[in-house]
Amino acid sequence: MPRTSTHTTPTRISLTSAIALALTLLPTALLPSAASAASPAAPAEGPLLTEAIAALPVAAERREGYQRTSFRHWIDADGDSCNTRAEVLLEEAITPPAVGASCRLTGGSWHSYYDDQQVSDAAALDVDHLVPLAEAWDSGAYTWSAEQRRDYANYLDDSWHLVAVTARSNRQKADQDPTTWLPGYEVCRYTAEWTAIKRHWNLSIDSTEKEKLTAIAADCPSQRLPTSPADPR
Repeated sequence: MPRTSTHTTPTRISLTSAIALALTLLPTALLPSAASAASPAAPAEGPLLTEAIAALPVAAERREGYQRTSFRHWIDADGDSCNTRAEVLLEEAITPPAVGASCRLTGGSWHSYYDDQQVSDAAALDVDHLVPLAEAWDSGAYTWSAEQRRDYANYLDDSWHLVAVTARSNRQKADQDPTTWLPGYEVCRYTAEWTAIKRHWNLSIDSTEKEKLTAIAADCPSQRLPTSPADPR
């Protein structure tokens, strides 16, 4: 009578069971949780607006010698046929426009936060230096090299530095600072972005500007500055 093995099947079952048991005993720290896999790290927070304003250098403004042409713009820094203005419009578009020859933009839609307007024609938009070129000059850029002024005029690393807004709102603003002009909407955001740019570029504020910024910040007690990797901590 042939021998019948009574061990083969039990051995296979034991091995399978052992593998399953080992997997259940792996430390949970070695396995990524669904939450950690799905959730990106929270962005770093900037300082409180009130604190950032208090830390800005205060100095009298100097307009002498200012010319808008001292700030070369718009340039095509990466050679893709789209100049700085076009790059901002592409980045801020809610509905992306079509990009044609020589970076001609057609279609698309944008939101102008200064006046809470929806815009569907790129030609109706200006790209605003949130801290105007003249204001930057007055606040310290008069000491900069031509290259530094060019970099300021075309800076794309911080999304708040250049902003697409309706031509009407931008031209109402012109080169005014917050003592004489503020947007009709999102004043706390605007003030935080203004302060962040002054801080990032080490630009001063005059005493009247500081008084106005401080008064606005009092109504925005939890407002923090946006941050970029190059900002001081």
